[in-house]
This record gives sequence, C-alpha cells and structure tokens, in this order.
Amino acid sequence: MEIFVLSLLGVSVTLNMYFASLKYTNPTFVASMINTIASLTFIIAVALRFEVLDLRNPRGIAKVIGTIISLAGVLIMTLYKGPVMRNLWHPLIHIPGKSAAINEDWLKGSILTVSSCVTWSLWYIMQASTLKRYPAQLSLTTWMSFVGAAQSAAFTVIVEHNSSAWTIGLNVDLWSTIYGGVVVAGLIIYIQLWCTEKKGPVFVTVFNPLSTILVAILAYFVFGEKLYLGSIIGAIIVIIGLYFLLWGKEGDQEVYMKTKDKSQCSTVDPECRI
Repeated sequence: MEIFVLSLLGVSVTLNMYFASLKYTNPTFVASMINTIASLTFIIAVALRFEVLDLRNPRGIAKVIGTIISLAGVLIMTLYKGPVMRNLWHPLIHIPGKSAAINEDWLKGSILTVSSCVTWSLWYIMQASTLKRYPAQLSLTTWMSFVGAAQSAAFTVIVEHNSSAWTIGLNVDLWSTIYGGVVVAGLIIYIQLWCTEKKGPVFVTVFNPLSTILVAILAYFVFGEKLYLGSIIGAIIVIIGLYFLLWGKEGDQEVYMKTKDKSQCSTVDPECRI
C-alpha cells in the first residue's frame, strides 16, 4: 500500500499534472515554480516533525525567512505575467505545429503546477519515512516505476479515447519517452532516494534552481519559448529564498555530523565521552 501511494504521488498523479501544466504555460514558468518544492517540503516536514526548527537560532530564522521569500516569488509568478521578453534570434530547433499563443491559460496552468509541487513535496516526505524501514533505494525505485506505469496506463485508458495517442513514431516522441523512463523515472529517482536517506528531504529539493536556469536557457535560446518578465522576477526571488533556506539547513547538517561523531566515538572508545 505504501509503494502504491508513493507511486501515485511521485509518478502518476504528479507527473500528469506537471505535463498538463506545460500545455497551458511554458517550460521556464513550470521549472521556476518547481523551486517552491523546497519551501513546501520544509513546511510539511516541520508540521510532521521530520524537520527541526529552532526560532532562537539565526539559522532557524533563516529557514522561515527563506520559505516566506520563496512563496512570495511564487505569488509574483502566478499573479503577474508581465510583458514578454523579445527573442534575440531565431530558435535553433523548430517544433512543427507549435504556437506559443495556442492553449495558454496562465491561471489553469498555475493551479496544476502548484498542485504538482504540493504532491511532489508529500512524496519527498513519504520517501524519508519509507527509507527508514526499507533502505533499498534501487528496489524501491523499480517498484515505484512499475506501479506508477500501471497507474498512468489505467488513467490514460479512462481519459484518452483517441487511439493515436498510444502511437509512438520514430521521432522526438520516442526519444522523449525513452529519456523520461530511463533517466527521469529511473536514474534520477534512484539518486534522489539515496540523497534523501543521507541528507533528508529538504536538502534534496534545494538544488532545484539549477534546473530552472538550464530550462530557461534551453527553452528560450533553443526552442524559442516566450519568456515573461513576471517569471524572471519571481524566479529570482524564489531562488534567493531557497538559499536562505539552504544556509539554515547547513546548520542542521553540522549538528547531525557532530552528533554522529560523538555516537561513533562513544561506541568505539568509552573514554572519549569524558
């Protein structure tokens, strides 16, 4: 049952909302919004006592300030679209039949993106809990991938009645599917599980800003995606907040390492406790 819920939160429900949000917004906006996962994970982790929060300590205050700043950046990105940035040159890759003006619905896309971020945050928290009892990351990744694929297939049968949607040609669709299955659903999830066990769920999510930078560069310069001023301002604010949060988390790691060293010292040599 636990693996079923993990697959639901980490693969089927979350990724379907994530891909649907791309249809209504653009990759840069979605990648920027994903940065809020760290703040949402922190809030949920504190509520469930997975995360330590000491407001008497400057690092504890930094965690709260970072979370507030990040959420403020999200509000700006959601509520303020702003003028579109001018393309500096023609895109290197043109996708036939794609128009940036088609299917854009910023509010609907924002709701889907935020919802996927919330479920992803819950997934990270649940990972930390599951790995304490089931520390086999590779086995857990395999089970989540298989169960998530079955859930997604069942969902597609219910909502997609066009048989052509199941057809994958020898084009970018095939390579996207292979990349998504092998790299995203396989290798990346395994690495995330390993990092979650070693460092905790909040630490893993604070590196999401790197994906925002890479996506913005590729989407804007390679595919010619529209880039809005509101997304740029909001993304910068979110990243600033995240690194406040990261600085606060660094203190937790120092305390953890000191506690671990003392525990190992007392086990090996009782005299070092003096």
